[in-house]
Amino acid sequence: MAQSLSMAARTGRNNQRYGPQGERLVAGVVALSADKAKVLLIQSTRRGGWVLPKGGWETDEGTQQEAAKREAWEEAGIVCTVRRDLGKITEMRPSSQLTLTAPKASYQFYEVTVEKEEAEWPEKHKRARQWMTYAQANAALATRPELSEALNRSSIVR
Repeated sequence: MAQSLSMAARTGRNNQRYGPQGERLVAGVVALSADKAKVLLIQSTRRGGWVLPKGGWETDEGTQQEAAKREAWEEAGIVCTVRRDLGKITEMRPSSQLTLTAPKASYQFYEVTVEKEEAEWPEKHKRARQWMTYAQANAALATRPELSEALNRSSIVR
């Protein structure tokens, strides 16, 4: 897919896809360095801390891979190539953490390699990005078990 690099990040949930049980369909990436020694994490805008680039699969996107690559661009400023499908990960947050703005979700992650890391990207004004080792990333993702699971399914050097 020739990625169109719009500097406008998509917002809202009007075009969001949902699964058969009403769960939000989310696509994300585990972006590894060429030597697989580090993973790229971004700052969460809602809770602080660090997360993997991810977001809703929208109705105008033919595949979750397209959605994952768009989210990687919007949130982390990277152009990437999908190397591996890491599979579906079901919601792991307790129901007490689910809200209208953070509803139940079904996650689909892809291991990607970074082809370009741009200096400017759509969400640069609200997200920092940082390359981390497995140990650093695993600790940073400790409160997000679905994201830790995606990291653990990847081929990052441990």
